[in-house]
Amino acid sequence: MKESFLRCTLFLLLAHSCTAQTSPKATAAQVTPSPLPEVVRVDAQTQKGFLYPYYLYIPPELQSEKGKSAKQNLLVLPNNTGKTDDSFAVHDRYARRNTEDLRRLASNLSVILLMPAFPRPNADWRIYTHALDRDSLLTDRKEYKRFDQQLIRMIDHARKNLRADGLRIDKRVFMFGFSASGMFTNRFTFLHPERVKAAAIGSPGGWAIAPIGAWKGKTLRYPIGSADLKIVSGRKLDLKRLRKVPLFLFLGAEDTNDSVIFRDSYELEDEKLIFDLFGKTLVERWVTTQTIYGANLLEATLKLYPKVGHIISKEMWNDIKAFFSKHLHD
Repeated sequence: MKESFLRCTLFLLLAHSCTAQTSPKATAAQVTPSPLPEVVRVDAQTQKGFLYPYYLYIPPELQSEKGKSAKQNLLVLPNNTGKTDDSFAVHDRYARRNTEDLRRLASNLSVILLMPAFPRPNADWRIYTHALDRDSLLTDRKEYKRFDQQLIRMIDHARKNLRADGLRIDKRVFMFGFSASGMFTNRFTFLHPERVKAAAIGSPGGWAIAPIGAWKGKTLRYPIGSADLKIVSGRKLDLKRLRKVPLFLFLGAEDTNDSVIFRDSYELEDEKLIFDLFGKTLVERWVTTQTIYGANLLEATLKLYPKVGHIISKEMWNDIKAFFSKHLHD
């Protein structure tokens, strides 16, 4: 029964796929299939609106839910290779391995894991795709533009095919990211709060986007705040919906990984504004983030972990699992 379920899912997901006609791309020879049959690589489908593949992990124990009316959950983890590289195979390989590594989290929560395999270019290094930065929303380069929208299409593609295999999937997803993927998760949630059920956001690049357009008389443009969100994304911040999304933001008290000082993440004018308004260190800024989120997003929880650097500690992992477990049936 278990093997039959997995074969059916594999067929449904892969039978409709095609190769992305974009650059950079991974050739068939560059793609190494996962040794785990439960980890499925779904090829890019340009006609469906996503130019890159994604990986899906379906816990075998969910086969008993097939044909039932209860909705299952997708846990979306944006990929973060941790470096630029114009070889798409590098990013694809990372996404596959990370999907394999995070199977236990998905199984513990009894959720389906989805990870996109988005590129992060070296030649166009200012377009920080894995962080969903300002450039990635405004660029005219089709192959790097609006990964938030491409991710939504991947989610809907997976939902449709899983539904055909007997699994009903909630339209709203869990999202979890750390560092650059924490930035992506944070910003995606602000852009599309109607598609997020709950989000865990770890060390989001030195500054979590603020749900306000100004602070102390200074305009906060994206991704510092939401002042020009409609200009860069085509839609205003839906604060009413965002306030309903449970958020868990966490940071190590000894974390010094600060994206604010790097030009692929923020312009120099943004760095100066952040330093002047919020502080020069991550922990200094965290105090203001707590104030802003506490006043505007009542469903947000922020936690600072003593003696922890730029890692996900055991205590953090336990809190992440507890957070998502609490909202499984929302």
